[in-house]
Amino acid sequence: MTDGKVSLREKVGYSMGDVAANLVFQMMMIFQLKFYTDIFGLDGAVAGSVLLIARIVDAFVDPAVGILTDRTQTRWGKYRPWVLWTAIPFCVFYVLAFWNPGIEQKSLVALYATVSYVLLMTMYSFNNTPYSALGGVMTGDIRERTSITSIRFIGSTIAQFVVQGLTLPLVAKFGGDDEAHGWLCTIGLYAAICLVCFIITFASARERIAPPPQQEMNIRKDVQELLSNVPWRSMFVLTLFVFITLAMWGSAMSFYFQSYVDQGALFAFLDNMGLVRPEGEGNFLLSTFNLIAHKESDAYAIGFSLFNMIGALVQFVGVILLSNFLANRYGKRQTFIVCLSLTVVFTAMFWLPGPKDVTSMFVLCILKSLAYAPTVPLLWAMIGDVADHIEYVNHRRATGFCFSGVVFALKAGLGLGGAFAGLILSGFGYASGLNVVQSEQAIQGIRLVSSLVPALLFAVGVAALFFYPISKQFNEQMQAELAERRKHVND
Repeated sequence: MTDGKVSLREKVGYSMGDVAANLVFQMMMIFQLKFYTDIFGLDGAVAGSVLLIARIVDAFVDPAVGILTDRTQTRWGKYRPWVLWTAIPFCVFYVLAFWNPGIEQKSLVALYATVSYVLLMTMYSFNNTPYSALGGVMTGDIRERTSITSIRFIGSTIAQFVVQGLTLPLVAKFGGDDEAHGWLCTIGLYAAICLVCFIITFASARERIAPPPQQEMNIRKDVQELLSNVPWRSMFVLTLFVFITLAMWGSAMSFYFQSYVDQGALFAFLDNMGLVRPEGEGNFLLSTFNLIAHKESDAYAIGFSLFNMIGALVQFVGVILLSNFLANRYGKRQTFIVCLSLTVVFTAMFWLPGPKDVTSMFVLCILKSLAYAPTVPLLWAMIGDVADHIEYVNHRRATGFCFSGVVFALKAGLGLGGAFAGLILSGFGYASGLNVVQSEQAIQGIRLVSSLVPALLFAVGVAALFFYPISKQFNEQMQAELAERRKHVND
């Protein structure tokens, strides 16, 4: 069978792979830069350069992974076995990237950070590129493909909720006065969950779409057809700038809450939310995850975690209620343009609240998360459509190579976003280390990378979508013709 329905069990099993990937990805996006500056003690510009150098080194990995996976032949398929083969090394490198080995010399610290991050990013390529391509060959039905990616991103939003909401409380709970030990224990817990999730994905998902049987393996043709494909170029630019923005904004908001937001006002806000209790008191579940503030110094960790959890919950609801409905009614492209444009506006508005205007910050978080939510599953569904478009035009299919280029854009965006954030913060005089009082100029830099700069970069992504030619009507026509071609091949 090459097309048709996919069971809910298989969709949920496939989504576990994105739970695992996002336990890593969200950590890199939100906390990697801050970990390098505050735990490793690296200057912001040096920390940003580590992220950028790792991305340059890793630039050659993604296309190679795409070519390799497209040429893999096993009884489990082309892409599915890679999820299993890479599971253990991926989890090991994840732990190493957030382990502080106690090196004192800053040049050696920077070297360790670079090497460990390169290893993690390389294994991310070998795991996530075939995982993403697997979603493109599970079915040729465009509604089922959107459903698969929607359920996948329900899983990713759950991981986002866990990482963004529980990481700092868990670090404090496991580490106490030894914050580095707290990070190691927290990442070790996440890595164990990742391993289980990868195994579930391997056992659940199935590949149903294969390249045309007469297709010859030709790397030059794969490259030419990919680079000449207008929809793919549009998705590459979109992915690059969306993930530059997500990495920059995600990294910056932890600095924003620690250095810009008034801690007394944040503590009072938490008190109004019922999250402040005297020592020894508190709800059992909240206390277990260290989500109760006992003193004003707890405000940053609990407040930033609450901010992230609310954003993740709103995004979760938005994916469930809006993504499929809007995409099926208006088409993926139009839905993405409108929702990302609204995200630009609400991101820019984070420049407006004063240090004590905590309520406005949380309202903007809700609005931004709701606007962005429908776009979350659409990007990967649209890349699956691009793989189909390349087959439709050229009668050749290279799903892994198609996805590898976009995964490269994702990781390049992740590295560039973190690097730009670090360079801007350093340029404005951000002082590295724990419990450092920042200058007024540094705080202005934090505000910029939390609002106006990422909003501008999001806007570039909106512009890229106007060059994406696969409309709802064209997609339906394309899928019908491809289904007929595959039917004749199978007959």
